[in-house]
Amino acid sequence: MKKIVAIVIIGLVFGSVGCSKKTVYMDTGPDKNGFSAPTQFTGETNAKVLNDLPFSDNTDFIQANRGLIARDEQLRVRGENGTVIWDQTAYDFIKGDSPSSVNPSLWRQAQLNSIHGLFKVSKGIYQVRGYDFANMTIIEGKSGWILVDPLTSKESAAKAIAFARTHLGRKPITAIIFTHSHVDHFGGVLGIMSAGEAKKNNVRIVAPQGFMKEATSENILAGPTMIRRADFMYGKNLPRTDRGHVDSGLGKGPAYGKIGILPPTDIVNKPTQEMIIDGIKFIFQNVPGSEAPAELIFYLPESNAFCGAEIVTRQMHNLYTLRGAKIRDALAWSNYIEQARVSFPESEIYFGSHHWPIWGNQKINDFLKKQRDTYKYIHDQTLRMAHSGYTPKEIAENMVMPEALRTCFSSRGYYGTVRHNSRAVYQAYFGWFDGNPANLNTLPPVESANRYVKFMGGAENVMAQAQASYDTGDYRWVAEVLNHLVFAEPENKTAKELLAKTYDQLGYQAESGPWRDVYLTGASELRHGSPQKGICLADAKEMLKHTSIDSFLDSMSLRLNGPDADGKDITLNFTFTDLNVNYVITVENAVMHYKKSEPDPKADATLKLTHDIYLDIALEIAGLKDILFSDDIKFEGSKLKLIKFFSLLDKPDPRFNIVVP
Repeated sequence: MKKIVAIVIIGLVFGSVGCSKKTVYMDTGPDKNGFSAPTQFTGETNAKVLNDLPFSDNTDFIQANRGLIARDEQLRVRGENGTVIWDQTAYDFIKGDSPSSVNPSLWRQAQLNSIHGLFKVSKGIYQVRGYDFANMTIIEGKSGWILVDPLTSKESAAKAIAFARTHLGRKPITAIIFTHSHVDHFGGVLGIMSAGEAKKNNVRIVAPQGFMKEATSENILAGPTMIRRADFMYGKNLPRTDRGHVDSGLGKGPAYGKIGILPPTDIVNKPTQEMIIDGIKFIFQNVPGSEAPAELIFYLPESNAFCGAEIVTRQMHNLYTLRGAKIRDALAWSNYIEQARVSFPESEIYFGSHHWPIWGNQKINDFLKKQRDTYKYIHDQTLRMAHSGYTPKEIAENMVMPEALRTCFSSRGYYGTVRHNSRAVYQAYFGWFDGNPANLNTLPPVESANRYVKFMGGAENVMAQAQASYDTGDYRWVAEVLNHLVFAEPENKTAKELLAKTYDQLGYQAESGPWRDVYLTGASELRHGSPQKGICLADAKEMLKHTSIDSFLDSMSLRLNGPDADGKDITLNFTFTDLNVNYVITVENAVMHYKKSEPDPKADATLKLTHDIYLDIALEIAGLKDILFSDDIKFEGSKLKLIKFFSLLDKPDPRFNIVVP
């Protein structure tokens, strides 16, 4: 196969930097996965990026490699059944010059995020990077190790700590710090130690206020939708190639293994809070409602080292995440960064839960100021334009970051973007409605699509004009138009393929890793359909054991099919024998309610079961037959009513369509 002569942006991963102005475009056709070649328009668009940013500055590469102790060049992590859940070698292609199928700025970030191994940050502080989405930090205490953020999965955390012990020696774990409530910062803890070991050895578990509630409940109510959309955001099913997934901006991407959690023994619940942990002084700053609902950062005065957790990163973060989550408060986030800058002015070392450290007080101060102002600028300018009547789309299109931030790599949109973060600010203050009556009660997608196609002269005319626009590189418009045609005629293969090619080009041009993955996953599913299976919730059982029954019952209530439940009246007792508690569940007015109380003697049926068995039911490890015939479940009352109740609960579809109706 002929090669595309790529645009040169960066030298070797380990530091040398250069660029070439010569670019040759050769359409090599689709690759083995069906992704089309980058067009001349895409190549030229990406080439322009070389003039916008200081690619000759190799400081980040020097910092990202500083303190390297060892790296595993064949780094792969496997699950119990041998399945590879993390493969750093899959990114070995990210070397040298950027291909024209990748935005040069994203390619640079991907190279930096590919630098992995065990690193010495300073005396007594080490990081394992590249074993998962986040970093694991090791701080030497007086008698053992204090671990910060033990990764996403049990398997990746076990691999990372084993690698660290190989090169640093074996020391006991005396404490674990969870910086915040996102799973890539606590989910691997059972790969470090079991709950029994933690209790036996009096291991301190430090976390911010609200950690357990937020960590165990974030995905319960919105989970099925959020998980499916995360497939798009992280490119889970994309090939690791220069036409597929290359990076997520924040890191390579999450590991998909077994997830657990340990309850905290120490809670950070004050704005500033000091603790002595294994002889080391920590000054914690509680920063709730910033990047996560529950989050902390900290300072180590003996080392002049500041850990920014995830409220500061080497990029622009998300005020709204594409997988779907509650909007984050840009102003509060910015203020927390300023509080940290002022509170810890002696910082000589910065390290975080992602990316690579910074050394030097002046550099850290400059970094914190620009991170602070990145979020505040988007916040302030969104409201300024909104006050003049600009809509979210107009604000996103017109917002330009100031030069000092625009040319700073640590403020670039590798994860969040100016366009979708400005919309997040608008939504936080004004909601989804932009004030235009035409947008108040629009038609649903399929009906609207059919009418658009008819108005535009039918499918054949739409295709002809779409192809003409594609040929001029007007990809955003082509995507908008062809989306209508695909929703009107989902079996139209020609329309789907041209839309897929359009998404290819938009993905290739994207600087944001998640934007690239969303576009390319959309292209892949237009060509090949939705994935064969979704994420297995059973892998999260060890974490969900700590989720409240109330949260699970809330989840059950939103699965109730309202139209089918109309006119049905059902009362059930759920008695948890190991917890010595009973919940009365009722269905009336097509709504499910529950309350913790004594069993209702007039209930239609009573189930007596353990919390663990209920968890199997909630996670769909066990089904209705298991309920009716299991020796571990006691049943009284009407089987018909019980069957009717469960028949009213919709089963979420982990593969629901997104790019087709």
